[in-house]
Order: sequence, then structure tokens, then C-alpha cells
Amino acid sequence: MLNLLNKRLLWYLALPIIVINGWALLQIFQYFGRIITIAVSATLLSFLLDYPVLFLEKHKVKRTRAVILVFLIALVIILVLGVILIPLLLEQLTGFIEKFPSWLASGNQQLESFDQWADKRKLPINLTLWTNQFTENLSSQLQDITGEIISFIVNTLGRIFDILITIIITFYLMLHGDRLWDGIFNWLPNHLEIHVRKSLRQNFQNYFIGQATLACLMGVAMTIGLLLLGAPFGLLFGIGIGLMTLIPFGTALGVTLVSLLITLEDFWLGIKVLIVIVLIEQAIENFVAPRILGGFTGINPVWILVSLLVGAQVWGVLGLLIAIPVAGFVKNTVNYLRYYS
Repeated sequence: MLNLLNKRLLWYLALPIIVINGWALLQIFQYFGRIITIAVSATLLSFLLDYPVLFLEKHKVKRTRAVILVFLIALVIILVLGVILIPLLLEQLTGFIEKFPSWLASGNQQLESFDQWADKRKLPINLTLWTNQFTENLSSQLQDITGEIISFIVNTLGRIFDILITIIITFYLMLHGDRLWDGIFNWLPNHLEIHVRKSLRQNFQNYFIGQATLACLMGVAMTIGLLLLGAPFGLLFGIGIGLMTLIPFGTALGVTLVSLLITLEDFWLGIKVLIVIVLIEQAIENFVAPRILGGFTGINPVWILVSLLVGAQVWGVLGLLIAIPVAGFVKNTVNYLRYYS
């Protein structure tokens, strides 16, 4: 009983120290944000590219040759996709921004027609006031989002030096990352080192491989479905849903948003799009995702939302991407320390 009280007292005393240290780390992250962003991005890329390297090593290819081969193939794929996709996406994004006001007008007209139909039948329905406010808010939010996307793309293209440094660090980590991690982990006690290595691999490498695979599959399937239905801006919307899949709950949000936007222009096409992309999303989520991700982090959905909010506040888009694996790593480590103590 006394030992239990001592352990609880220790945790209660440690909590303020943890909060203060967390605040201090937040200040450090914000001050060195650019450097940390480059380091984290390079680490994530090296994690993703390590899988094909390991595959080649299993087939008797030396690691140096495997790293160079995988790195060059990845660069070629990124360059080809960038040259082909980015101009098309920017063209569709510009067209969407130009057409969005007319979509809002079309949506309002459809709702006014529905209100008139309901009024003739003396139904107590009046959507006009609510929809006007909703469309105004939606318009302003989408303008802000598209503006941020464009500025993000421009800033990314403008930071050529940062991109080059990220590529160089990624290549170095693929070649000599084990030495770097060994030097860091050697400072930890042996039992904690084993746990941290295992937990990091599970919560980062496996998670991002699974999420990236899922996002690619979702993006391709959604794009094909939208194009077959003749939906406007199918490539933009399909790839957008795929990218949002990288973030928890992002797929459902993307599906809902795309369906609403298309419904503004053509109600019945929007309904068809909603049915098809929901079927695609459910098929992938129920049959493919469990095989790829499994029962991954075991984090409560409430803590997932909190992690996403904190990640977005600290690091923006990058914070959203790494919030869940960081939360999973912290959870596993805290549980391990409690069990070990």
C-alpha cells in the first residue's frame, strides 16, 4: 500500500515537471522550426525508402548499391510526377477557384427551388437563411484554404535550398543512419534502448509505410471513380482525398467536402459521387486498411484528436502527419516505464 502511494506521489510530482519541459521543448521547436522540419522530413523519407532497400538487400544486393538505386528511382518518380501532375493540379485548382462563385449561385438556386416546392405543399421547411450563412462561411473558408495551398506550393518551390538539404540528409540517413541512431540510443539504458528502437520502428516506419500505401490507393481509386462519373476537377478532388488520407479522419472529411462541392453545381451528380466514393472509401477502409495498418497505435479517439490539434499548432501540416506516431510512441514508452518501475 505504501509503495503504491509513493508511486502515485512520484507521478503527481513529475507531472508539473513534464508540463514545464514540454513547454520548453515547444519553444525550442518553434525557434528552430526550419531546421527541425528539414531533419524530420528527411528522417521520414529515409524511413519510407528503407523498405525497398531492405528488399534488395534480401536479394543479395549490397546496401550501398541498393540505396543508390532506390534513391535514384525515387527521384525520377518524383520528378516525372511533378512535371506531369503539378501543372495539371494547378490548372484544375485555378479553374475551381474561378468557378466556385458560380457553384455557390447554382447551389442557392437549387435550394430556393426546393423552398418554393416545400412552400407550395405547406411544409415547415425554410433553408434559405441557413444556407446563405453556410455558403458564405464555406466560401470564405475555401478561399482561405486555397490561398494557403497556393502559398504553401509557392513557398515550397521557393525553398530550393531547403529541399536540396533535405534530399542530401535523406541520402545520408539511408546510407549511414544506423550509425547515427546507434550513437543516440547508446546514451539510454540497455532495456530502454531496446524498447525505444522497437517502439520508434512500430510507431513511425510501419505507420508511415501503411499510411502512404493507403493514401496512394485511396487517391488512385477516388480519381478513377470521379473521372468515370464525369465529375468536374476529378483529378484535383481525387488526389486531394488521397492526401487527406494521410491524416486520421481526413478521408471522411475529404469525401464529405467533395460531395458537397459537386452537389452545389449538380445535385444528382453530387448524390452519385457521394454513393460511389463512400463505397470506395468503405471498401478500402474495411478490407484493405486492416491488412496494412492492423491494430496500430491503440490510442483513444479523443487523444487522437488532441494529438492532431497539438501537432497542427506546433508544426502545421507536418505536425498533423507525425502527431499520431508521436502520440503512439509516447503512450508506449510511458506504459513501459510504468511497468518497468
